Amino acid sequence: MNNRILNVLEYHKIIEQLVDKAASSLGIEKIRKLKPSTDLDQVMKWQNETDEAYHVIRLKGNVPLGGIFDIKPHVKRAVIGGILSTHECLDVASTIYGGKQLKLFIDKLEDIELPIIQELADEIVPLNELEREIKSCIDDHGHMMDGASDKLRGLRSRIRTNENKVRDRLDNLTKTKAKMLSDAIITIRNDRYVIPVKQEYRSAIGGIVHDQSASAQTLFMEPQSVVELNNQLQEARVEEKREIERILKDLSQRIAADEEFLLQNVEALEEIDFIFARAKLSHQMKASRPTMNDRGVIKMKQARHPLILSDEVVANDVELGEAFTAIVITGPNTGGKTVTLKMVGLCTLMAQSGLQVPALDGCELAVFSDVFADIGDEQSIEQSLSTFSSHMTNIVDILNNFNEKSLLLFDELGAGTDPQEGAALAMSILDRVLSKKARVIATTHYPELKAYGYNRDGVVNASVEFDIQTLKPTYRLLIGVPGRSNAFEISKRLGLHESIIEDAKSHIGTDSKSVENMIASLEDSRRKAETDYEDANDILEGAEQLKRDLEKQWQQFEKDRETLYKKAEEKAEKAVTKAREEAEIIVAELRNMQTEAELKEHEWIEAKKLLNDARPNLTKKQDKKQEPTIDDDKAKTLKPGDEVRLLTLDQKGTIIEQTGKNEFQVQIGIMKMKAKRKDILFIRREEPKMERPLATVRGSGYLVKPELDLRGERFEDAVQQLEKYIDDALLAGYNKVSIIHGKGTGALRKGVKDFARKHSKITSARDGNMGEGGLGVTMLELK
Repeated sequence: MNNRILNVLEYHKIIEQLVDKAASSLGIEKIRKLKPSTDLDQVMKWQNETDEAYHVIRLKGNVPLGGIFDIKPHVKRAVIGGILSTHECLDVASTIYGGKQLKLFIDKLEDIELPIIQELADEIVPLNELEREIKSCIDDHGHMMDGASDKLRGLRSRIRTNENKVRDRLDNLTKTKAKMLSDAIITIRNDRYVIPVKQEYRSAIGGIVHDQSASAQTLFMEPQSVVELNNQLQEARVEEKREIERILKDLSQRIAADEEFLLQNVEALEEIDFIFARAKLSHQMKASRPTMNDRGVIKMKQARHPLILSDEVVANDVELGEAFTAIVITGPNTGGKTVTLKMVGLCTLMAQSGLQVPALDGCELAVFSDVFADIGDEQSIEQSLSTFSSHMTNIVDILNNFNEKSLLLFDELGAGTDPQEGAALAMSILDRVLSKKARVIATTHYPELKAYGYNRDGVVNASVEFDIQTLKPTYRLLIGVPGRSNAFEISKRLGLHESIIEDAKSHIGTDSKSVENMIASLEDSRRKAETDYEDANDILEGAEQLKRDLEKQWQQFEKDRETLYKKAEEKAEKAVTKAREEAEIIVAELRNMQTEAELKEHEWIEAKKLLNDARPNLTKKQDKKQEPTIDDDKAKTLKPGDEVRLLTLDQKGTIIEQTGKNEFQVQIGIMKMKAKRKDILFIRREEPKMERPLATVRGSGYLVKPELDLRGERFEDAVQQLEKYIDDALLAGYNKVSIIHGKGTGALRKGVKDFARKHSKITSARDGNMGEGGLGVTMLELK
């Protein structure tokens, strides 16, 4: 891909958007080198990488890529013996830490398949020891810490001591010699402490002059009494600087020793940042992954131009490369023809760069060996070329270099010269491109090209829609329908006299009228087909939704029925087993009784066999279940809420209401229907449940909770409840209860403690432990 084509299709703007998504200078550097690939395997690998990262962004929202720097120059300088600065060493430590955090994040994504990204993360080596050494010497602001070495700690202690001594002496001078000073302050000149002395008192103060004011009336002097102290301070600072350089040299050597691992980490982090930048851009564009092919096939549903705002862009369907290899687009100026060309070209370049494209899922794009474009007025003023000459120069270059693996984009093909000659050239150029089986999209104004698609195999006409009512383009691409001239309709709506329009129509040839009539017929047919399609689609969606709802209800019904059958079987099994056991006990007792009515042994055996035979043969799963025993009185009169079986459908339901003498409305699942009394079998009726008393005497059922919640109660009401609760708890036999009062203002807590002290049956009261509720609970011991 040459740079001129990339500029024409504004590929650089996509790169700038991608740069904004990078988290480090590493990713930015790699992004700026990105160019579309013509290798299908490479493109598919890039697309797989982007897709993996997109899933992570969609599920996790963000990726920890902070604190990563391009430390390759630092490492290389350390390797050749250079001494790194504190900030450079800190960049190395920060990058090591950032790599560890990213590696940990990716390792935790066990629920997402990330073979490519996981492989890159596995290459990151956690250099914990080197990171620890750097951070133990340098703080987060790049300052060498006192604890970097024992010697440095001692030197800085000396520096602070000397500084304090110098300041103390100078402070004393500023107090005793205040009238000789311009200002009672201590300042620094040439890294030495000085005081501002008036010019006339220079001799009185004595010492070394380091600087003077602009007016020369103030001298910044180092008094003789602090010269030696300043010398000692300077010596300590020189030693401090030398010790810092020694520490940095050691750290630089440690960094050089880990050169291989550091550069390996940087390469992995660079690639991961690059991949996630592409995924972030896809997420922002609401893009989807294209399926790539090398057959020159393009299929995009609701594709949008990547550089037009989402609330302004018009989405279009584009297909090329299977039923036809060329599209000829006609339509009015500013109607969207050029935008469509650029959209197809830019999406192709993005896909070949591993980027997802702004279209619906399931889109398909081809890997082309070249993308050629002749778009816009690119005439060269320096070369004194006309518009036509400029376009033709580009076209000649394209025709000399394209092949069957190329995508060609021509804007206003043949424009800028005599219409008849331009149309003839345009058709000849298209014929040449078609003969080599390249993919081409061309826009034109020439009416001769409207019929071109009907006379050539592999060519289809298209147009951009124009709304006659509003006199504005809709920017919709209509494949299969050539653009029609709207000059007469527009002129009529703008007020041109009818007679002039009719006279103009008489000058149009028969062929032109036939073409326009054909186009008008095609447009009418298309609109009708679109309307019918939308209506059919609405009906289909409604039917599918109804089908899904019914299937869901039926599955739930089957599940509920199976559950009820299972419960009934278990209950019946238990009842039969219990009855059999009781009967066997009775039989055994009778056999042991020695009476005059003693039975014979074979009669006992026969009785036991009859008992076994009486046991019902239940299975765990049946298609039809035996109905529960029905109370005859209830069965005679059905009431709303009764559970019944509708015999005509063999389904259970519920009585809603009686609609006639022998007719009822029954609800089965989501359906309501009327049924005759003879077709309804009563199953059961829910009896009103008796409310269980709050508390009864323990031992015969006295149930009292071991805790009382008083939160939100007024103090007087709370005391009454507490008094009654203690009586109930004593009757229930509790020896310890919890009173929940919350923390709040502490009034309830104090009231509970006061009540406990006065009550004769409460032996102690304490605050709850951490596991019991803390200060919000009081634990009472009862006797």
